[in-house]
Amino acid sequence: MSGMTETNQTLDIDIVVPCYNEQDTLAAHVRRLHTFCRTSLHHTWRITIADNASTDDTARIADDLAAMLPGVHAVHLAEKGRGRALKAVWGASPATVLVYVDEDLSTDLAALEPLVAPLLSGHSDLAIGTRLADSSRVVRGSKREFISRSYNLLLRTTMGVSFSDAQCGFKAVTKRAAERLLPLCEDDAWFFDTEMLVLAEHAGLRIHEVPVDWVDDVNSSVQIASTATEDLKGMWRVSRGIATGRVPVGTVYDAIGRRPFTPPHVGFLGQVLRFGAIGVLSTVAFAVLYALFRPAIGAQTADFLALLLTAIGNTALNRRFTFGVRGRAGAGRHHVQGLVVFGIAWAITAGSLVVLHSSVPGASHGAEILVLTAANLFATCVRFVLFKAWVFRSGRRRPELIRPGTTPAADASTAATEPIAVDERTGERTGERTGERAA
Repeated sequence: MSGMTETNQTLDIDIVVPCYNEQDTLAAHVRRLHTFCRTSLHHTWRITIADNASTDDTARIADDLAAMLPGVHAVHLAEKGRGRALKAVWGASPATVLVYVDEDLSTDLAALEPLVAPLLSGHSDLAIGTRLADSSRVVRGSKREFISRSYNLLLRTTMGVSFSDAQCGFKAVTKRAAERLLPLCEDDAWFFDTEMLVLAEHAGLRIHEVPVDWVDDVNSSVQIASTATEDLKGMWRVSRGIATGRVPVGTVYDAIGRRPFTPPHVGFLGQVLRFGAIGVLSTVAFAVLYALFRPAIGAQTADFLALLLTAIGNTALNRRFTFGVRGRAGAGRHHVQGLVVFGIAWAITAGSLVVLHSSVPGASHGAEILVLTAANLFATCVRFVLFKAWVFRSGRRRPELIRPGTTPAADASTAATEPIAVDERTGERTGERTGERAA
């Protein structure tokens, strides 16, 4: 029997509708969703209205809908935040698949069955609606279209993920995956679902995408500027957490990750952006250190010490964040090579001082800082080329054998002692040790 859940039935789908001050539209939209579920879904279902500490009549309307409509449930939270609501409701739900839809129902509900089917079958771990597929039909203004595409492009290039649309309010996750991912998600607001998707992909989970038909809600209360700022902060926090190992995505991979796993790869543009950000920090640090050292030890010595200190930090940051190298394996060699790169950069900046003093005898400290800053920016470009082509060259890595949270060297050591049999036709691991199968 399909339809709304009953006490003696397993709940297949819990559709959560987070809402805040939606008294004017909540009743009509929930009734529309309820009618669709009752007439079109082929699984047991429940609709959960998650009231995000509304200050209008939303809470009462939610309770009335729960009392009148079979299969509708209302939950009231004391604090605002879409992420907070989803973590609370999904965490307590008994359903096999947990769904989230925007209250405005901008996404055509015809995509709901294709969204949950791969998760109920066990094929995928998460599913998202995408407005950016060629077959999607989307009606929205040019401003929102530009912001959405820019955000998702930035997400893919800087964080190495492959999903196309992180912001569509139409997502689903299996209960099994949610139990592993939700404790790792720190955001309680709009960045929550992006964070969950990034962690899922870095943990080797499978994300299914469904092209959707979507019509923009002109009455949306989302503040674009503030939301974009918080999203950028969230991207930096999550990227740093994964790179440093503070967010243990490897534990998720060990428990439910899909094998073999190819870690998300940060492309060239993403590497340039990360390297550029680190370069800006290094340049500022260099200028500050030079200004502090210059009065006491002279221009050339101050230049050398300031560049040496920033070069050591620059190498360490780029090793971890730009080129994704973790652990101690090869760290000594990388820093030695980094010092060689430092020598080249120092020659560039020292040469700029020689040129300045020969051209403008008695140049001021301010002029020296400006010239050295420009020279250091050029040296930064040279450093990137040398880092990518020489120091952190990764042409011989086999990323499909790298477990999240480990270093290539450590994984290779494990693979050498515990070889895994691989099906030559499909490329899938059989789970048997080659020695065991031969026996």
